[in-house]
Amino acid sequence: MIEPWVYAALTATAVLTGFIDAIAGGGGLIMMPALLSAGVPPINALATNKLQSMFGTSVACSNYARAGLIDWRANLLTICLVFAGATAGVIVVQTIDTRALSLIIPMLLMAVALYVLVSPRMSDEDAHQRIGARGYAPVGAAIGAYDGFFGPGTGSFFTATLVGLRGLGLTRATALTKLFNLTSNVASVLFFAIGGKMFWLLGLCMAAGAMAGGWIGSHTAMRFGARLIRPLLVILSIGLTARLLWTYFTA
Repeated sequence: MIEPWVYAALTATAVLTGFIDAIAGGGGLIMMPALLSAGVPPINALATNKLQSMFGTSVACSNYARAGLIDWRANLLTICLVFAGATAGVIVVQTIDTRALSLIIPMLLMAVALYVLVSPRMSDEDAHQRIGARGYAPVGAAIGAYDGFFGPGTGSFFTATLVGLRGLGLTRATALTKLFNLTSNVASVLFFAIGGKMFWLLGLCMAAGAMAGGWIGSHTAMRFGARLIRPLLVILSIGLTARLLWTYFTA
């Protein structure tokens, strides 16, 4: 039984995580521990976090789209493959032990943080792309599968690969990241719900907070661009790495 004050506390927390997710991703670094400390079982915490994240991401994605930062048609194949990948990830995570990923993923996140720090490409200027939108689709599918299976750092992975492989400026990459995040969240919510893992009332209360945070965060990112997104992406990647390593070695 969840106490009434927990609903209010987690809804307030969702405002912060929605803000962070809209700019750099990584809100799960805050929300997942909050859910677990409130007594929500791990698989239900993962499912409910996806529900609130879906609503917050939808607001951020809508704001970026209205600003003309998302090319829907060019990314249709990636959207479909991200959805398929996330679906597979959700199905698998409900059947196997995820402890091994708790050691692998921090290494990947640290690589993302280092890339953001040293790469001259991490700016708002578009650069020469290494692969096109269709070539990127399998990469998006793999990240979507990871998001459905585990989740932390998904936004960082999308943003770093969109900049590094497709040559997008950081603000445009962040906008497209929200589209792909939303796609994987929709797939995750659908299949977690089918599996009966969702805490609906708690998730919808948190969704209200996430939507407010997503609106503020997306407008903030569009106003300040790479000079805000880049340091926040680094901080979140390093913070999430430390959190996952601590969890792995103290469990």
